[in-house]
Amino acid sequence: MIAIWFGIVSCMLIAYVALDGRNFGAGMLHWIVAKTPLERRQVVAAIGPLWSWHEVWLVGFGGTLVAVFPRLMASAFSGYYLALMLILWGLILRGIALEVAGHINDPLWQNFWDFVFTFANFLLAILFGVAAGNLERGVPLDVNGNFSMAFFTDFKTSGYVGLLDWYTLSVSVFVTVLLAAHGATYLTLKTQAAIHARSATWANYLWLLVVPLFFAISIESWIIRPELFRGALHKPFCWLGLLTIIASAITLISGLATRSEKRAFIGSNGLLVGVLATGAAAFFPEMLHSTLAPENSLTAYAVASNRSAFLLASIWWPISCVLTIIYFILMSRRYSRKASTDRDN
Repeated sequence: MIAIWFGIVSCMLIAYVALDGRNFGAGMLHWIVAKTPLERRQVVAAIGPLWSWHEVWLVGFGGTLVAVFPRLMASAFSGYYLALMLILWGLILRGIALEVAGHINDPLWQNFWDFVFTFANFLLAILFGVAAGNLERGVPLDVNGNFSMAFFTDFKTSGYVGLLDWYTLSVSVFVTVLLAAHGATYLTLKTQAAIHARSATWANYLWLLVVPLFFAISIESWIIRPELFRGALHKPFCWLGLLTIIASAITLISGLATRSEKRAFIGSNGLLVGVLATGAAAFFPEMLHSTLAPENSLTAYAVASNRSAFLLASIWWPISCVLTIIYFILMSRRYSRKASTDRDN
């Protein structure tokens, strides 16, 4: 039961990263692929209809985590308080920029909010990358399962670490480039004319950059947590994730080479899902690793809720999940066409 719920919360987080990650990437490239106000409106039109809906997966992830792994939620949210506040402000600024930029037809007003939008997306990509690096490296959990972190300490990856060190910054760079490539692939699918051409060019460059960064991060992760790689060899879901990565990479390369926008986008999504799923499977059953002492680490079995909470979650979660998926499919079909400024309000 605990393993199943670990898989459920992991899938919800993966869904959010894959869906909203394309918006982060498109937002980061906002000023690069769009040169005029009208072109920037087209990028916003590609993101606008569904941006808030994707965050439902993040809210659902948090709610499910509270229900089934409450102790993890308590420990992680108090320890990551500073980073979480920055992420929250990034989400708020992005939302405000999307909603109010087009309300006043003034160049100064629109350019200001375009800058805020680009900055907020860069900030979110960097922060989520740092969060991923912290999850991989571990946090300074004490014997009571509590921790707190400053922005940085001595930039080492053991002991009383901070949010930032050489490893978490490396992961942040990788995640930022990966999401930018994902966003460029999405814009290639959703935009037209000059933006489409520029997005296709940037997608090629960024995916080429992802390859050496991926291998560099893999080597760094082996140095930081070699036991994860050794354990992954004996976990079938890690091998399934690896096969997903390989199949998605082939699909992505084929799509980019043949200029098949939909195939490239499917490969891009599959690559993100494969990388995240492989990482989640490698972590289990550990959910928070301690950089102070391995025995202080929090496992899924140690932070799980009681049996009655699992029973209640097993009743309401499938119903809400089915409704969420149905609504997502309907909305995705509604906005499946290429973005047009004629429909951007």
